[in-house]
Amino acid sequence: MIAIVDYGVGNIFSLYSSFSKIGAEVKLTGSRDEIEAADKIVLPGVGAFEDAARKLRETGLGRVVIEQAGKGKPLVGICLGMQLLFDKSYEYGEHEGLGLIRGNVVSMAPVVPEGYKVPQIGWNALHFPENKQKNEIFCNTNEGDHVYFVHSYYGTDCDDALIATTEYGPELTAAVADGNVYGLQFHPEKSGDVGLNILRAFCGL
Repeated sequence: MIAIVDYGVGNIFSLYSSFSKIGAEVKLTGSRDEIEAADKIVLPGVGAFEDAARKLRETGLGRVVIEQAGKGKPLVGICLGMQLLFDKSYEYGEHEGLGLIRGNVVSMAPVVPEGYKVPQIGWNALHFPENKQKNEIFCNTNEGDHVYFVHSYYGTDCDDALIATTEYGPELTAAVADGNVYGLQFHPEKSGDVGLNILRAFCGL
């Protein structure tokens, strides 16, 4: 069973529908017991980092996610959920993340060329680092496949964990992984067949 963590901030229903569409057993839950009993965990998120991080702390679910990841359970963070995996975010201040991916989350506004809109909204291509073997979560994904992004901030200082980028002026972090912990800056649940294939790969981990 896949547990989608329901902590009051997230794109949970579209994710639930996408996992159901590919035949996965999935549950939306804010229960510690159900998350501990799950085979895999999905951490969704939309909105502001500070608000989401606070809700994870207040519900105690952040600690549960950290504990389960530490036990080797596959975990994927999606969009803001990916950013929460990092050490810190500098979105309107400085805020602590879950510390499961080494690096920081910063605004893309200073690094994208003049004329590029922030937030980045829309379809963009995935690129895989040439110096690394393609990560298993992309086993059904091809270089240049397009996925759907909605974000103003991105992960940085995370070269060791970097598994995919997307070009938006410079190359920006599109996905990260460290062992059993994965992060996707884009929305697989809004990315058509390409996104469903990424979710299938996660189910197969």
